[in-house]
Order: sequence, then C-alpha cells, then structure tokens
Amino acid sequence: MNRIRRTAPAALLLIALLGAWELYVDVKGSTFSLILPAPHQVAQALYTDRGLLWSNFLVTAEEVLLGIVVATVVGFLLAVAIHFSPTLRRAAYPLLVASQAVPVVILAPVLAFWLGFGLLPKLVVVAMVSFFSIVVTTTAGLAAVDPDLLKLMRTFDASRARTFWHIELPAALPGAFTGAKIAVAVSVIGAVFAEWNGSNSGLGYVILQALPQLKAARGMAAVVILSLFAIALFALLGLAERLALPWVYLPSGKEQTA
Repeated sequence: MNRIRRTAPAALLLIALLGAWELYVDVKGSTFSLILPAPHQVAQALYTDRGLLWSNFLVTAEEVLLGIVVATVVGFLLAVAIHFSPTLRRAAYPLLVASQAVPVVILAPVLAFWLGFGLLPKLVVVAMVSFFSIVVTTTAGLAAVDPDLLKLMRTFDASRARTFWHIELPAALPGAFTGAKIAVAVSVIGAVFAEWNGSNSGLGYVILQALPQLKAARGMAAVVILSLFAIALFALLGLAERLALPWVYLPSGKEQTA
C-alpha cells in the first residue's frame, strides 16, 4: 500500500498529460497529427515498427552504455587529480567548464570527420556531454569531508593514500553516483546528436529519417524508447547506490548505532 501511495501521483499525472495530449491532437485534426501524433498513434508505432525500433535501439544502447563507462572513468579520475592538485584545479577547471559550452551540433560533425563514422566518435560525444557532472559532484564530495576525520587520521600518522581510501573516497561516492545519474539523463541526447551527424543506424537515425517521411509517430516512438531507457538507467544506478552505500539511506539517528 505504501508503494502504491508513492507511485499513484506520478501515474495520475502521466495519465492526465496523455489525456490532454490526445484531446489536443484530436481537436487540431488529422493534418496536425502528421507533426504531433496522438499517444494512441505512438503506441501503434511502437508495436508495428517494433523490429526496426529494437534493432536500432541496440545500436544506441551500446553507444550510451560505453559512453557512460568512459565518462565515469575519465570524470572520476579527473576529480581525484583535481582534488590532489590545487594547481591542476586552477588550470584545468576553466577548460572543463568551457568544454560544456561547445554546442554538440558543432562538435559531432567535426568528430565524425576526424574519427570516421563508426562507434568511436559517438562514444566521444556521449562521454563529453556526460563526464562534467561526474567531475563536479565527485570533486565537491571529496572537498566536503569532515575536517575532524582528517585531523584524526593525521593523529594516527596515516599516509595520504590511506586517508584517501578510508575517509575521502567513501565520502565522495554519493556525489559520484549523483553525477552518474545526471550523466545518464543527458547521455541519450549526446548519442542522438552523434547519430544525426554520421550514422546509418540507431534511434537518432530513425528520428532523423522519420520526420521528412512524415512518419512522426515512428519518430516519437523512438523518443519514448530513449526516455524509458534513460529512466531505467537512472533507476539501476539508484539501486546500485543503495546496495553499495547502504549507510547513506539509513534513517536519521541510526547511523551512529549501526
């Protein structure tokens, strides 16, 4: 019953939005549905084009998953390096911020020209739009360690490496997971832009081909799949965080007695 009460508001809101969308398209007429298909048309496309959508989803999913892995590794290592070196932080942080200001629509075709039309340029695009949140949140977590714990480790004459592994790293992991969850939400956008600029497969390619062919329902079905994929990745990361960091989810006041 508690789970039903928690999920009921989201389900009711979704039903209301779908109902309003269906009614809006119905009022506008059949011609308007060529641009914005009704929910029942999108559902029909999900079924009738399921083979096409599934095969292209596998391509996009590979790009997203591998890109997130690259972004996580690179982002985490950069955050640790910045934490250990204030000089590197002052030198690299402005460049990292600037990298996020470069429009993906400009970057993707340049990478396709340099690296070809295979998987590599798409991984680079996904990683570039995803890694920054991991860097920022992990760096903030490393900097937010309780100073008393650091003093305690120095009192015990602990090495810098031991202090990092036993104090700073556990404190930074919640931030790293938060950054990764933000990354998966934007990674599918990077994959779609990459596919628009040099690909003959993937859901981004399906969307690009569907619009001029007046198959808006198929394109919207691809968008629905991308959204559900991002939600699933977000939920899996939340589950992994609960399993890896159970102390973060302890009720207030029980952490000390656990």
